[in-house]
Order: sequence, then C-alpha cells, then structure tokens
Amino acid sequence: MKKILPACALGAAALLALSACGGGGDEEAETEAGGVQLVNAGTLTLCSDIPYEPFEFVQDGENVGLDIDLAQATADDLGVELEVITTAFEAIQSGSALDTDQCDIALSGMTITEERASQMDFSKPYLKDNLALMTKKDSDITSIEDLQGEKAGVQQATTGEAYATDNGVEPVQFEDAGLMTQGIQSGQVDAVIANISTIYAATEADDSLTLVEEYDTGEVIGAAVKMGNTALLEQFETTMTDLRETGEYDDLVDQWFGEVADAARLSQEEADAAS
Repeated sequence: MKKILPACALGAAALLALSACGGGGDEEAETEAGGVQLVNAGTLTLCSDIPYEPFEFVQDGENVGLDIDLAQATADDLGVELEVITTAFEAIQSGSALDTDQCDIALSGMTITEERASQMDFSKPYLKDNLALMTKKDSDITSIEDLQGEKAGVQQATTGEAYATDNGVEPVQFEDAGLMTQGIQSGQVDAVIANISTIYAATEADDSLTLVEEYDTGEVIGAAVKMGNTALLEQFETTMTDLRETGEYDDLVDQWFGEVADAARLSQEEADAAS
C-alpha cells in the first residue's frame, strides 16, 4: 500500500509532512509504502554500481544479477516498482548517495566494513565474498608475492584496493569491474585483485583468464540504507528470511555464482551470527 501526501495537504497526516507549507511549489511529497518512507512515490529506488557481475550487470538490455533480484523481491513485498540507478561505487560506499536521497537502498556487492557502517546502516550479510588474484593463463605470476612492488588492477574504493596496498602491491584503479577486466585483457595490468565472485564471472566469460589464489578475508556483503531508515532495513531482512525459507535464496546464489555458490552462500544462522 502506498500513500502520497502533498506537502501542503497536511491535515491529519501532519506527522508525515516533510516540512511546513510555504509558498514554494517544488517541495517533494513524502511517500510511504507499508510504513517505509521512500524517496519517490510508489518506487523503491536502488543505487547499484553497474557493471559488477554477477551482482549487477546488463544482459539483453536489462539489469540483472543477484543484487537486482534481491531488490526486486523487496520491492514486490512492498507493493511498489523497482527503479535502478547506476551509481559510482565511491558514492555508494561513502554513503553520500543515500544521504542525498538519490536512492532508498544500496545493493552493490558491498563488503560490510567498520568505516562504512559508521556512514550508513547495513542489513545482516547475505553473502560471503573473499578476495582473489586473477591473471592471464600464460602469466608467470603464481601468488601475490610475485607482485611485491608491482602493479595490479583494482576497482577504486574497494577492499581489493586496500588489500593490494596492505600487501605491498601498487593498485591501479579502475572505475568499475568491467573496466578492470578490460584492463587485464588489454595488457594494461598483468593481474587483478578483486572479490572472488567478480573474478569467477570474468574467468567464465574469458577462458584466457584464471583465478590464481584466494584470500580468506572473511568478507561479507550487505545491503545499506540511510542511517535511521529502520523500516526499510527491516523489510529487506523480512524479504531475505522469506527467500531463505522458500529456497529461492539458494536458487539465486546457484544461478548467479555457479561453481563458487557453495563458498558464497550464507545460511540464516550464519547471517545472524555475523551481524
């Protein structure tokens, strides 16, 4: 159910008003769906960094991926439409996209970190996603030790970038995962450090690439909302619980993560323990 309240039609709905009535005609109406406040009436607006396969990418002109499916399920439970806004990961992971009301929720294969959790509210984790090293199959690089003092491609503002720096590797920043993969394909970089899910997708699409080694960083992925948006966070958690109970969550992880699905999935018990 949704309710749209024009800014000057306060009446008995004063508690939902964004601001007092004035002469300005550009005040946005406050919206509600099932008790959840939304940026735009009748729409759950998602910020996502596309492409970042298999979490979110474009296939046959449509936005697809695990994150898109989870956001769609949440929108369906709210009884609203889903709108996906392609957003630079820096704006997502810093919380600025949420703080400036560009979107209601961010799902973008985003690792939950202490710093990020100080800038936005996270859901319980819905996926495990360790880091890994990718090279071309004909490369002489066999481990991260071979990259000491050398360069490796990373997506900017990600945990892959931080891991490279912490381990003596000079990070070469790429704006998104697609450009990062193109960087190693074109020879701009000889290696990439990124989440295993992204590397798996890249190696599936290009058999000249290979996953060299995995790093057990204990990373978990979560959805994020603007700090204090408890109602939307609770709705996302309810949707996730339902998807797990019906088996749809397992089906989606299998669909999008293939051979690494078992390493990626999180049970309800694991999600509760990690939160």
